[in-house]
Amino acid sequence: MASDQSLTAPLLSTPTPRHVVLDISNSHEYQSNHQLNPFAFLGADHEFEVPESSTIDPFRNHTPRIEGLYEWIKIFVCLPIALARLLLFGLCLMVGYVATVFALHGWTDRQNPMPKWRCRVLWVTRYCSRFILFSFGYHWIKRRGKPAPREIAPIVVSNHVSYVEPIFFFYELFPTIVASEAHDSMPFVGTIIRAMQVIYVDRFSQSSRKHAVNEIKRKASSDQFPQVLLFPEGTTTNGRVLISFQLGAFIPGYPIQPVIVRYPHVHFDQSWGNISLAKLMFRMFTQFHNFMEVEYLPLVRPHENRKENAVHFAQRTSRVIASSLNVVQTSHSYGDLMLLTKALEFKQEKPSQYMVEMAWAESSLHLRNLEAVDFLDVFLSMNPDSSGHVDFHDFLRVLSLKPCGLSEKIFGFVDTQKIGKITFKQFLLGSAHILKHPLFQHACELAFSICDSDEKNYILKQELQDSITMAIPYLNDEEIQGLFSFFDMDEDGRISKDDFLTCLRKYPLLIAVFSPRLLHRGLSIAEEMVVEEVA
Repeated sequence: MASDQSLTAPLLSTPTPRHVVLDISNSHEYQSNHQLNPFAFLGADHEFEVPESSTIDPFRNHTPRIEGLYEWIKIFVCLPIALARLLLFGLCLMVGYVATVFALHGWTDRQNPMPKWRCRVLWVTRYCSRFILFSFGYHWIKRRGKPAPREIAPIVVSNHVSYVEPIFFFYELFPTIVASEAHDSMPFVGTIIRAMQVIYVDRFSQSSRKHAVNEIKRKASSDQFPQVLLFPEGTTTNGRVLISFQLGAFIPGYPIQPVIVRYPHVHFDQSWGNISLAKLMFRMFTQFHNFMEVEYLPLVRPHENRKENAVHFAQRTSRVIASSLNVVQTSHSYGDLMLLTKALEFKQEKPSQYMVEMAWAESSLHLRNLEAVDFLDVFLSMNPDSSGHVDFHDFLRVLSLKPCGLSEKIFGFVDTQKIGKITFKQFLLGSAHILKHPLFQHACELAFSICDSDEKNYILKQELQDSITMAIPYLNDEEIQGLFSFFDMDEDGRISKDDFLTCLRKYPLLIAVFSPRLLHRGLSIAEEMVVEEVA
């Protein structure tokens, strides 16, 4: 938002669907700012915040390759042992699966606690899970502290480093687990997870997240259910940092027992980072022994003497866990892992430089993870160099703009360092700054209505050219055709309102192309003293 409304008084009023109001009491200052800021008509601040990028990569596995003579010799010696471990793993998985299918057979009332006789049958699966850990090289597991009784701590949270922790907690606590819906379709594993009276959640669905919170609250409030286990980071990290916590465990307001898991190592990092599952399992099978330490921390209770929201409760708990692990906390989230994965798919030389600490972006700009990934798609199509920078001409090429005064202003708006190149973080935050502006949607709809002057509900090529000539003069036929095709998302030869709005949501910086027409219309209305009361 603008920090000085006297300089960036928005042209558009808050959401009046078809009218605009312009405060021209200080029009000279407004026009001066507009010359520098192509989004001044929205009231957008041209000096939006772009924090310095963190050099920390919380998802990096530090031994992705086998290095050193000792490690190669150890793997060679352990190959026969690895074969035996693989057979033990397969046998335990099969026995546990059969026992789980038997325990679940005929059980249809999934809303109520599992009958005790079925839980007793699942002890077979629980012992199998311990043997699975043994096959992975966890012959003994060091424990500190004790699990709190269920009636004292109905919710357990833990840091998440590997796929090993869910197996351990299944054996140790047999809790109700909160897991992604995607896990239900996994062979064998999905069936065993269902035996834990799982609470499924789709992290991209608000209704699913709300339902999951209600289920956590319902099951945590009843002593008939086991403890509820959550990994509030939402994904695995390398264990050297603690990323931002999701709030599902903290909204119900029950006492929480934090648990920390460590994997001390010298030659083999057991974290599930930028390494495939098959390679990670192979490395586990070919180690003499893998170390694992589990520590149960004192309970963290919500403040009883004052009302505490879930955010503060989560922050207190995360500080306790980070302090016990002796690691730093960052604002990374699962969204950063999505960005990292997308950069890897595009074979970027330094994929970690495309992480932006999405928890901060989400809280500050209300930017969703999928929206950030879409912006990264656009940025990667600009062919960034090895340092992750995009120059002016590649920026214009992807946005179908020609070099002109307005396009230089748009680029300059994003180029906060004024070096002639932009990073993904600058592009993302600049685009989000406009996309999430309160007046952006209204500006898009008004721009469409201006282009569609005869109200036929679509725009033809000539109408688009007439609408943007004030912003980008001297367009030749090839250039206007390129812009028209850019907006014609369904390629039917005309730009529908849905095409128009979809294009601007994907490329929000392009709203500046229509600013002269919006400004011209705003001045006309202001001069005629037409003032609408905001509903």
